[in-house]
Amino acid sequence: MGLFHSREGSQKSTRPIIDRVFNYFSGYSGKDELSFQELYAAVLLVYNDINKHFPGPHYDPPTREEVLDMLKTFDTNKDGALDREEFAAFIHKFTSKVAKKVGKNILIFAIIAPLLAFATKRATEDLPRVGKIVRKIPNAVYASIVTAAVLLFEKANQKRLT
Repeated sequence: MGLFHSREGSQKSTRPIIDRVFNYFSGYSGKDELSFQELYAAVLLVYNDINKHFPGPHYDPPTREEVLDMLKTFDTNKDGALDREEFAAFIHKFTSKVAKKVGKNILIFAIIAPLLAFATKRATEDLPRVGKIVRKIPNAVYASIVTAAVLLFEKANQKRLT
């Protein structure tokens, strides 16, 4: 099986995870649905894990209002809670948005920033005055400096866009 899966295959592979999360949170209320509070707690846990395990800037979770709007969108029977199927649809939409953000940052910090670092180091090694200093800096340190600069640029760009 390749890196790319069909949407149906992806949903089949994530269904056990969705069911496990749904069962965990619905177990507190004893109902076969998730209230807004339970849904919001699940979203916060997802963002906590993402921030622990993926490179790049800290990902801010959606606000309570954003989760409430999403709840209203996916609550097809309009009872104020998500049943198992509504929750599955919510998670598929939610994770596709998060995956795009995470994928972009993995690309930037795992591939683009190191390539940029090595390219700029080679370009500056032959410059008068600066070249001697640049040649003395270990590649790993230089890559870290450039990656930090890219991170600062990315954060400044995010603030400007919001």
